[in-house]
Amino acid sequence: MFTGIILAVGKIIAITPNGGDVRLSIHTGKLSLSDTALGDSIAVNGVCLTAVELGRDYFVADVSNETLSHTCLVDTQIGTPVNLELALTPTTRLGGHIVSGHVDGVGTIIGKKTDGRSIRFTVQAPDNLAKFIAQKGSICINGISLTVNNVDGANFGINIVPHTLKETTLNDAVVGTKVNLEVDVLARYMERLMKGEAAAKPCSAVTMELLQNSGFL
Repeated sequence: MFTGIILAVGKIIAITPNGGDVRLSIHTGKLSLSDTALGDSIAVNGVCLTAVELGRDYFVADVSNETLSHTCLVDTQIGTPVNLELALTPTTRLGGHIVSGHVDGVGTIIGKKTDGRSIRFTVQAPDNLAKFIAQKGSICINGISLTVNNVDGANFGINIVPHTLKETTLNDAVVGTKVNLEVDVLARYMERLMKGEAAAKPCSAVTMELLQNSGFL
């Protein structure tokens, strides 16, 4: 588990095809790996990866086709900057929200404007994730824990303060940039719980009838 508080910006230094999957080598920048062991989890742009090789200032992780098909890691190139965070320890400050590192989908930045010293972004989420995104709720973008300012259908707004801009890859984001999205884990479970016994049926969905029967309408 992670908090969404980015510890460093690293960069991809090697991409190696490996048995149908991909092996990434990632320079860790200012992130110390002194207390990291083989098999530990490291979030890379919000994607939970397992360290299979460790160096003084780099680590290597395997990325499956499943992960490539559902995240922006498929578009990474040598030199691509990435947000990095080590997994939680019992003494870590929970400064953001609970982040699993299991990306739900890929969004697109469709708006960017200056607001004082901050930057306001508008992000378009996949339609199937819109129901999980709420005003003043939490969202994880490329591993960064952020608060949703406003919602308009599948589009939502976020405000990035100067410190976050300086310490993450969002400083280089522009309109058209693809980003990894992870919705609040509580929202995922809430949808499942609302289905009740219907959750055991194939392709069950939250419908107007289900909402009415559950007392939400």
